[in-house]
Amino acid sequence: MATIAKDTPLAEITLRKYERPHSEMGRREIIRKLCLSIGLLQPGDSRDVVVDVFQALLDNRKELSSEEIVAKAIELRQTANLPMNGIAPSNIRRQIKRLRDTYLVEKANSNYRLTENEQLSRIFHEKIEKFYLPSIVERVKEYFEAVK
Repeated sequence: MATIAKDTPLAEITLRKYERPHSEMGRREIIRKLCLSIGLLQPGDSRDVVVDVFQALLDNRKELSSEEIVAKAIELRQTANLPMNGIAPSNIRRQIKRLRDTYLVEKANSNYRLTENEQLSRIFHEKIEKFYLPSIVERVKEYFEAVK
């Protein structure tokens, strides 16, 4: 019996273009659109606790434990009158890992923070735009060349 290899990507990124942010959008909506723009959230997803996890880290600008992130995410959801879907500590840890996988968040001394405590635009430029994206584009080009 032949073994079928899994087509597991070495790296992947999703980018979506939305309208420009505007002054009528609230902070949570802007963060939500950012999450949609970089594939952390799918269009139409009702489970959007990743937005609250990301906002907790953005608003505090310091290292937070996973327990602190859970508490702050719950508080943000309560303030916004949102259902308490997805707030289990195990799911919050999964969302933190997704943020780490996109290079936006890093682990430091058993806590989490924005990568190198940098501004988000700089993290995107340095980690994603200059490093991650070119390596993916280069490999896709290799497949285009291989097809000939």
